[in-house]
Amino acid sequence: MGATITKYNAICNLGANIDEIYKNALEGADSRFEISSDIIKGKSVRLGRANSPLNNIDNEDYNIRCNRLLLTVLNSLDIESIIQKYGSKNVGVVCATTNTGVDEYAYTHNPMHAKLSNPAEMIRDMFGLKNYCASVSTACSSGIKAFTIAKELLESDFSQAVIVAGTDAISRVPIFGFDSLEILSPEPSNPFGKNRIGINLGEAAAVFIVEKDSLGIEIMSTAETTDSYHATTPDPDAIETMRAIKLALEKAKLKPEDIDYINLHGTGTVANDLMEARAVSEIFGDKTPASSTKPLTGHCLGVAASIETALCCKLLDSFEGKIFPHKFNGEYDKNIPEINVNQTEAEKMDTILCTSFGFGGTNAAIVLRKVLHDKI
Repeated sequence: MGATITKYNAICNLGANIDEIYKNALEGADSRFEISSDIIKGKSVRLGRANSPLNNIDNEDYNIRCNRLLLTVLNSLDIESIIQKYGSKNVGVVCATTNTGVDEYAYTHNPMHAKLSNPAEMIRDMFGLKNYCASVSTACSSGIKAFTIAKELLESDFSQAVIVAGTDAISRVPIFGFDSLEILSPEPSNPFGKNRIGINLGEAAAVFIVEKDSLGIEIMSTAETTDSYHATTPDPDAIETMRAIKLALEKAKLKPEDIDYINLHGTGTVANDLMEARAVSEIFGDKTPASSTKPLTGHCLGVAASIETALCCKLLDSFEGKIFPHKFNGEYDKNIPEINVNQTEAEKMDTILCTSFGFGGTNAAIVLRKVLHDKI
């Protein structure tokens, strides 16, 4: 059977746990953003900030906001039971991130705060783990690539369980960066909509326990490709994007019609939506239900695919006929290929595809399905 997600939880602007996040996402709660006018001079920025109380971390090397978000999720998952089950030498850690504590480093000058490995090392040290430990930072595709590494660790028997995490806090660095690219929208993001202008940023943390041959959500496959097209602009022909999706389907031994729902990358930028619509339309046509949840959570950067995977897991676990609505201005851009973003209900929910694409032309896709007793 392979790698299975047996436990998971998350935090973001939609709630302090996956149950709250899922409920608000199903309802299309797209107003949980704040408008900040004190970051970029003369501009307003729309941010999806997590407003739940966060505890400080005693070890100052790890006391940064992305870790405080992460700690809230870790505390809800009974990690100790996994360690007791497998032993500290057999539980690995893989964490997706992009910013870690770059904002804090500007004030503290503590080099630990700027390390990409900081969140992963915090998990390792907190639980006394002695197996594989690494962070993944491939821009917006990081969350799915963390699952690729976890699968390889389990399939090679290097690890018997893996804590797969993702965390990023709202940071001035990406805010200024996206503003310099002129793709930061002060209005609600409008993926695949006419007159879309860009993204809203968010923050989140998500944690998954991944084990072999267990009940839960099976990671049927992951797939990765690279455009080699441009540092920040995706290939409009979507050649490698399509290859990533097709490879994920092939590895899962599925046909396009076997996918019940697609959680889109759906950033709301002109270039990304053109590329993604072309890829999805070419493979799935305009029949398979699809939506972007970024208008609800914001674009959470290195943890984007992590929070979206958590939403997909919860949809598989709790499906009652509804899927996440695609929130946009309702006026689909007729200049891009048509995909099915208008469906809010489905008859079944067995298999989900989640896509994620990042700067540098990094493309990733993951296929998930719920494992039932009769499938073992």
